[in-house]
Amino acid sequence: MQEVNNCFSKIKKDCFKFISSQETKKDKFKNKDKMIKSFLIPVSFWISKRVNKKKTLIIGLAGGQGSGKTTISSILALILQKYFKLNVFKFSIDDFYKTRKDRKLLSKNKHPLLMTRGVPGTHDIDLMLKFFKKVKSKNFKNLAIPKFNKAIDDRYKKGFWYKVKSKPDVIIFEGWCVGAKAQKVSQLKKPINSLEKFHDQNTKWRSHVNNQLKTKYKTLFKQLDVLLYLKAKNFNLLRQWRLKQERKLWLQTKNKKNSKIMSSGDVINFMQTYQRITQQMFKDALKSSSIIINLNSNHQIEKLKFNKK
Repeated sequence: MQEVNNCFSKIKKDCFKFISSQETKKDKFKNKDKMIKSFLIPVSFWISKRVNKKKTLIIGLAGGQGSGKTTISSILALILQKYFKLNVFKFSIDDFYKTRKDRKLLSKNKHPLLMTRGVPGTHDIDLMLKFFKKVKSKNFKNLAIPKFNKAIDDRYKKGFWYKVKSKPDVIIFEGWCVGAKAQKVSQLKKPINSLEKFHDQNTKWRSHVNNQLKTKYKTLFKQLDVLLYLKAKNFNLLRQWRLKQERKLWLQTKNKKNSKIMSSGDVINFMQTYQRITQQMFKDALKSSSIIINLNSNHQIEKLKFNKK
């Protein structure tokens, strides 16, 4: 307990500063002390024990849309950097979305629904695999990775990309479908929502997405050393949290031109593209994750479960 208190006193200021940057007047974080002391510091100690200075530790952090992946991964990175003095690089699978131009081509050649970013098949997996290969190389050199701008639904120009200047001790790779597994073909037949029922009647879209999980994404997720999973109680809660997230994005970008912020209806339709894989992960990720971070209905961490991995 003394170690936890000592850690908290050293990282509190930075963590609270970050949390306040994520708040709006109407949406404030509650029980910040408890979230950090009871949950995120213990997870950080667990991670630090697995660090080998000769080899980068690659951590996957998964959770449904709006579950708080960015906030939690950012706080973990802060603790690991500030208290444990580790070189941490954090990025999102979202930053590797294919460009609008590439997705437009994909939507013409494969299925119109692939214009919508999010599902497996809409990321540049080859670029991600190259990144992991370079990180694992003994002769590490400076490298840049993409940065995606959701407000315009396209990739930033190369001048704005992330720069990785030295070999990280820890990489935190977060994303809603990180670690997701493919379903059996028989599971794809029955539509699970109106989007699948009316816009994917021949199962072509979901079969393509599932096949991506079975092949390229399986190779990608093999790069992970451990997986942390943010578990929400149900999909409806995730939908509510994602709507809140979009309102925040709207407040941040409402005066900018070319903004592609979604309406509530757009978000609900968008979430339907995520539903199948998210609900399957409720089952699969519980078995494959090293740590399950359970969230309550108030969007707060309720408990941790450490699996033997």
